[in-house]
Amino acid sequence: MLLAIAVLAPLAGGLLAGLLRPFTSRAVAVGASVASLIIAALAGIALLVRHLVLHVPDHLVMLGTWIDVARFTPHWALREDTLSLVMVGMVTVVSAIIHVYSIGYMAHDRTEPRFFVYISLFTFAMLMLVTANNLIQLFFGWEGVGLMSYLLIGYWYDRASANVAAIKAFIVNRVGDLFFAIGVVLTWLTFHSVSFDVIFAGVPAAIPQTYHLFGSDLPVLEVISILLFIGAMGKSAQLFLHTWLPDAMEGPTPISALIHAATMVTAGVFLMVRMTPLIDHAPVALEVITVIGGTTAFFTATIGCVQNDIKRIIAYSTCSQLGYMFLAVGVGVGPAAIFHLINHAFFKALLFLGSGSVIHALSDEQDVRKMGGLWRKLPVTYVTMWFGALALAAIPPFSGFFSKDAILAAAFANHSRTAMFGWVAGSLGAGLTAFYIVRLMLMVFHGKSRIQADAMAHVHESPPVMLGPLIVLAFGALTSGFLLAPILIGKHYAAFWGSSIALPYHGAMMHRLDNIPVWGAELPLLLAISGIGIAYWFYEIAPAMPARLAKAVPGLYQFVLNKWYFDEAYDVLFVRPAWQLARLIWRVGDDEVIDGVPTGLARLTGAASGQASRLQSGSIAIYGFVMLIGLMVLVTVFLLAR
Repeated sequence: MLLAIAVLAPLAGGLLAGLLRPFTSRAVAVGASVASLIIAALAGIALLVRHLVLHVPDHLVMLGTWIDVARFTPHWALREDTLSLVMVGMVTVVSAIIHVYSIGYMAHDRTEPRFFVYISLFTFAMLMLVTANNLIQLFFGWEGVGLMSYLLIGYWYDRASANVAAIKAFIVNRVGDLFFAIGVVLTWLTFHSVSFDVIFAGVPAAIPQTYHLFGSDLPVLEVISILLFIGAMGKSAQLFLHTWLPDAMEGPTPISALIHAATMVTAGVFLMVRMTPLIDHAPVALEVITVIGGTTAFFTATIGCVQNDIKRIIAYSTCSQLGYMFLAVGVGVGPAAIFHLINHAFFKALLFLGSGSVIHALSDEQDVRKMGGLWRKLPVTYVTMWFGALALAAIPPFSGFFSKDAILAAAFANHSRTAMFGWVAGSLGAGLTAFYIVRLMLMVFHGKSRIQADAMAHVHESPPVMLGPLIVLAFGALTSGFLLAPILIGKHYAAFWGSSIALPYHGAMMHRLDNIPVWGAELPLLLAISGIGIAYWFYEIAPAMPARLAKAVPGLYQFVLNKWYFDEAYDVLFVRPAWQLARLIWRVGDDEVIDGVPTGLARLTGAASGQASRLQSGSIAIYGFVMLIGLMVLVTVFLLAR
């Protein structure tokens, strides 16, 4: 019952907010949405406490029959196991905090109830995803978060940039979703079911099976795993399918926080961890996941170092942190991936909502080059954002340190070539992450103010309804790491997770986390501290240094500033050819064939009738002559026929 309340309350809140608005005030409609999320969060917390204290066994909450076609009968059911409950608790709590914050942030928006309808339904879709008991129900939630993200990124639809960003996010995700859908179909063909329990039970029998693809017989589990991973790459903005996420900053800041911290981008990581009983028997797929995750962690961190939009800097950090989570899955420590996901939810929501407080104070200014010296004006925002920044930089005792270092330790302990690549990339990414987040903090809050005097006079701290969520999230960013580490990745991790997460090599990697050389364990932290020191040197001691460095290596600077030219390359390889093909289809198929055929027939009919009308001259002599000719033809045909 509690799980059904936690999942369905946001749906009820969203519907009420939409249905009540025409008949009541904005406050009542918004209040219905916020109250529903608070109820969902309380139910989610109660579920976790009950699970930990009473040790309730895993079970299903049946909601009814969904599809019943021949042998295809997936039920509409909520899966209540440890992984689902942890995700439900995280999603509902963080979403409830963001809902409360949005009361203040969106107070002056003219369509505020519409916003709350969207974010409530967004949360519901994510909850359906994480509680799904089969791939079809998971796909329902998967597409639900995709649809709601499209509506929320383009929430301010009167802005051309918001519409473009929403379409970009929708299309890029469709690429990944196509592979995901194919993976679901192949899973059905292999296991004759989409139910997780049936699939996982059938994995040993499917190990020797192959699938003929590209002229080769490939292990079917490898093909399924890679197809599902490509779907996860799109949803979680990994390398090659990452380009949509930074542009998603066009939506309101609370949505940026919800997308990045608790909902859409975490869906791909959840899918991979949920499918570990299958993926762990696909060693090639694990190596692919490791390489993509490690590369993304480093690659997007380099871009974050030179961005100037406060939200885009944080957005690239999301891509990077998700890379660490996939790296964890690839090296066989799924619990560490979920641990980092939870910690990331707290500090990333904090950073985005803190940046929203800054933007709110500066009348929608987002360029960090036009900020500076704000710490006296925004003291609560300043302190809480430092909590989030240090957690992101993985500095102890903040939360990010415990989960990120566990992931890198597992990569080092794995000893495979791909895992060591992931460790090197992740360690370098740790240094870069610390650099760019401290760069952001120094440019926004420290140094000489670059804000115009008249604007600076109106800068003020956010209202309590926005500051309260920041304080709560700051507490989570500080404490979630050392409080949850013993439970999620400690000695008794197996008893906590049960069968909800499978581990390759019988969990060998989890047992090796504390058995790596000291230098291998400490190097990521040393690089992070070095990144902080370099940022302080660049932006406090020698503020002219970044400009001189950019001039010294202009090619490298422009390469990173332009995001490694991925957008430009995709424009040449995909966008322009697609436009040209669409234009050809429009000109030939639509204009000339579809429109041309009926238009041509109409013109032909008009021309024929015009010619026929000329015969109607009104002359009796001509009519008589024509009748005579016709009679002669008729008689001739009659005589010839005899």
